Amino acid sequence: MQIFRVALNRLVQESHDFDAVVAIDVLRSFSTAAYAFAAGASEIHPVGTAAEAELLLDRLPDALTVGALPGGRPMPGFDLGNSPSRLHDLKLAGRPVILSTAAGVQALLRFRSAPRLFAASLVCAGATLRALRAVAPKRVALITTGEWIDRDGDEDIACADYLAAGLQDESIDREALARRVRDSDFGRRFVAGTDPALPLADLELCALVDRFDFAMPVTRGRYGLVMRPLPERS
Repeated sequence: MQIFRVALNRLVQESHDFDAVVAIDVLRSFSTAAYAFAAGASEIHPVGTAAEAELLLDRLPDALTVGALPGGRPMPGFDLGNSPSRLHDLKLAGRPVILSTAAGVQALLRFRSAPRLFAASLVCAGATLRALRAVAPKRVALITTGEWIDRDGDEDIACADYLAAGLQDESIDREALARRVRDSDFGRRFVAGTDPALPLADLELCALVDRFDFAMPVTRGRYGLVMRPLPERS
C-alpha cells in the first residue's frame, strides 16, 4: 500500500489516481460530524456555500444547518456553528444535517470523484483505519486541512500519523495524539478563551481519541455528496 500525505492548502494538481482518500479535519468539521451522528443524525450533506445550503434546505426542510466561516465563526443564518459541544447534548432523532465549513468540507468536494472517500477526525480514527483496511486500497491519500499561514495544522497531522501508523502496523500513542491537538496552533486558541466561537469544550471533545466506533464514508447521493456512519461489524 502506498500512502500519500497531502496538505489541502498546498494542493495544486486537480487530477489524482488514489484508490481511497481520507479528508481529515479534527478542529472541527469532522469531529462535529461525528458528534452529530452520535446525537442521532441520519446523514450529513456537505455543501460548499451558504447558498447551496439554502437550496438543499428547500429539499430537506427538516435538516439542521451547521456551518462556519474561515477562522471558525458561525455562518450567519445557520442553526448552529461548527461546534461539537453544541451538538453533544442534542437529540437529532434521525434528522439530516447540512454541513458547510471552510476546510474539511472543501476537501471532500475537491476529491468527490475518488473511488473511496472518507471524512475523519481523531474521535473516529480507529474505525476509519479499520474501514480502510477492509477496502485495502493500493494508493491512499491522507488529506490534512488545518495547515494555513497562521496555523501549523498539527491536530490533523496527528490524525494522519495515526492512520499511517495503523496501515503500516506500527504502534500508536493515543495520549500523545491528544496532546498534539491541544498544543497545536489552533488548539491553543481554544485554550486561550478569548474567542467565544472557539470554546474550550470543543477542544476537549475533539481530543477524545477513538471515542466513536464508526467511520464516516462519503458517497454520491441524490443531492450531491452524503455522509453516513459506518458502524463496525461485531
